[in-house]
Amino acid sequence: MQFEFVPVEEFYFALTLAVRTLEDIQQLGLSEQVRAKLEQKFGQPSTVSAANQNTFNYVFCVKDYDNSPAPQLIVSIADWQGNLRLSSDYGWMLDQERKPVRTEKFEQRSQFTQLLRSYLRDWLGVEGMSENFVPLREEG
Repeated sequence: MQFEFVPVEEFYFALTLAVRTLEDIQQLGLSEQVRAKLEQKFGQPSTVSAANQNTFNYVFCVKDYDNSPAPQLIVSIADWQGNLRLSSDYGWMLDQERKPVRTEKFEQRSQFTQLLRSYLRDWLGVEGMSENFVPLREEG
């Protein structure tokens, strides 16, 4: 797994309607730690929000990870109401009418989330990313 940052100028073209929440991590101070690490590595987030419940969103194209039949894999790391929110289009793709549909990989989203947490913990050097894993119920 290798992340390629999507800057704010390209955000609109990279993010798809198939990106769905994987989980919200409720751990005091984790969102701030992750934001500081991402800001140090990449500067300005992929999107900027003036809202209190969401202050940053860093979006990445993931290389070297299979999300077939979808042509790409997107991961979003954001804050939401003080929690760290991980989202992705893993297990989803857009059909010909640009509506999100589940793929055969949909059933593997919880395993992908565990792998993503572990990767982020190592990549960003932030503790607590792989503990207390509780997947959210999938929307859609």
